[in-house]
Amino acid sequence: MKLPRSIRFRTTLALAFLVMLMWLATAAVTTRQLSGEMDEVFDSALQETGQRILELAVVDVLGREEEGLTQHITALDAHDEYFTYLVRDTQGRILLSSHRADPDLFPTFAQNGFHQTDGFRFYQEAAVRGTITLTIAEPLAHRQSVSRELALGLALPLLAVIPLSILGIAYSLGLGLRPLGQLRDKLARRDANDLAPLSLDTLPTELKPIARTVNKLFGRLNAAFDAERSFASNAAHELRTPLAGAIAQVQLLRKHTREPETMRRAEAIESTLKRLTQLSEKLMQLARAEGAQLLADTLHDARVVVRLVVDDLPRADRARIDLNLPATAVQCDIDPDAVAIVARNLIENALRHGSDAPVYVMLSGDGWLHVENDCVAVPPATLQTLQERFIRGDTAGVGSGLGLAIVQKIAERTSSTLKIVSPLSDTNRGFRASIKLGHTA
Repeated sequence: MKLPRSIRFRTTLALAFLVMLMWLATAAVTTRQLSGEMDEVFDSALQETGQRILELAVVDVLGREEEGLTQHITALDAHDEYFTYLVRDTQGRILLSSHRADPDLFPTFAQNGFHQTDGFRFYQEAAVRGTITLTIAEPLAHRQSVSRELALGLALPLLAVIPLSILGIAYSLGLGLRPLGQLRDKLARRDANDLAPLSLDTLPTELKPIARTVNKLFGRLNAAFDAERSFASNAAHELRTPLAGAIAQVQLLRKHTREPETMRRAEAIESTLKRLTQLSEKLMQLARAEGAQLLADTLHDARVVVRLVVDDLPRADRARIDLNLPATAVQCDIDPDAVAIVARNLIENALRHGSDAPVYVMLSGDGWLHVENDCVAVPPATLQTLQERFIRGDTAGVGSGLGLAIVQKIAERTSSTLKIVSPLSDTNRGFRASIKLGHTA
């Protein structure tokens, strides 16, 4: 099983495991130390009890009229007997014993003091010049039982400590990692065009190096994008004048030549130069879409811009347009020039790649601009790529492959939406491009 790649989850598990190990180690050391202390306490109790019993036994034995008589001490009530004892004389005869003492389990030791067998801990003491000997025994099972209870008492809290530790560690890590989550959310909310540096004032010390590195990356990306936009815009602008001059010279050549071959070549050159001029215009539009301010300071009526774009078309193209505008104003916060670029590209795209059927241009009251034309249905695989740069459909129309890419870029930077559909509903033909012109009111 693969663990989740989560700092919080992995750290919580590691710290909880470490806490458990530390608790167990502490419990083991404490149990060992307490066991040693308890052995001393039990030995002291065993010795003290034996000495008290020996004093009483000496008085009892010396006060008897008959020697060698064995006397058993009868228990007054049922109870657990941890200490059993025997009192012997020098001949090994039992003079006194507790009621549960088994003589077979009481060996005779050559020396007084503490002794131990596999099952018992013994203490032996002599009195009356060694003529009376007491041997008292304690089962080792009693001591082992106490040790187990002690160890269990130290280990049982783990059942509560571990879950509480996990909850406490998880909460503490969540609290400590909150700035990291805030930094993540701040970066996630940015769009592709927001390369402003991150603020370092509120970040903790550990995150500031990361933020500085991200800011350096933003700076390099911004510089690269600026250089790319500047190059495209300047190259397109600088091409205008020489292209216009070259077209004028070619048109002048066509006017003065009478040779069919020269005329044909001049027409081909003029057509190529005009396409190059259109491409330079598209590149300038793309540079504006990527770098210029696209939102206006005040609202304006989008109907006026769409009407101007249609009126500016050549007469033949204008005759194919079926324009439908609402009766009331459509307030829009996108810059009028950007709206004009959007409308012109969508309409030119429909005119260029559609059939000779009318092109329907409709601006709805809620701000959606729809441009619809008749054509062979665009395959789904091709439809998904039409918004990329220099991508053209399978129609016979000639274009730069930048029109929809420019509209898509403006839509992204204005938080708008571009939708393309093909074929149209209830038919197997047609193409429609729709864009919501910003935050309309």
